Amino acid sequence: MAEASVELFVVGAGPAYTDRLGATGAAYLVRSAATSILLDLGQGSFPRLTAGIDPSALDAILISHLHPDHFIDLVALRHYLRYGLATPRRMRVSGPAGLAGRLDALHAEPGFAAAALDCTDLAEGPQAIGDFVVEARLVTHTAESYAFRVATTGSQRGLVYSGDCGRAADLAPLIHPGDTLLCEVSFGPGPVPAGAQHLDGPAVGELASSTGIREVLLTHLQMGFDRDATIASVRDRFDGPIRIVDPGDRIGL
Repeated sequence: MAEASVELFVVGAGPAYTDRLGATGAAYLVRSAATSILLDLGQGSFPRLTAGIDPSALDAILISHLHPDHFIDLVALRHYLRYGLATPRRMRVSGPAGLAGRLDALHAEPGFAAAALDCTDLAEGPQAIGDFVVEARLVTHTAESYAFRVATTGSQRGLVYSGDCGRAADLAPLIHPGDTLLCEVSFGPGPVPAGAQHLDGPAVGELASSTGIREVLLTHLQMGFDRDATIASVRDRFDGPIRIVDPGDRIGL
């Protein structure tokens, strides 16, 4: 039986700050014919999301950690769901503990998030969302940060998304041979400054070569780092397909 067609739409791929026009915050739409889930929703990414899907049609949103470049456009989504539709809608959002409280505190309004968002706490392990099985795993970054593996039910191949991660080995248990790795490479060809809790190209390349990854999609590259040198630093250790993704990219999985 042929595996279900799955597409990755890169809504945003930028880091916390950048001088590159259009480099909006992290947001990745993964969809099959029947199910659409969003991984993160960082700054400025909501407008491009609307170009790929009616946001109210999402089946779920998963937030990797509570840094604004990964969740702050939930504010725009909340407003859209409440005021932008003829009939207000609600959205399922799973993230680290305290996500709703962060949004409420931003507006000094208890219940701000709950007006349109059904926020639940993430935990390690798999959960079924429509066509997909999504597995979450804690990684080194903030006190509670997650990476995800997304695969259609019964598929041998999936997408592993690093979120922000300070230790490549934390991602290895999520990876199945043949998966696509969507991985932060914040510090380009490296090295990563002590205590930064992010990855560089050599770390990503070593992870990919040791786990049987099919292809590597690099993201979250900070300003000041050369794209070609970053790709080369991964290719020194991994001989499969490698590319840096940009907002607007559509990639078949």
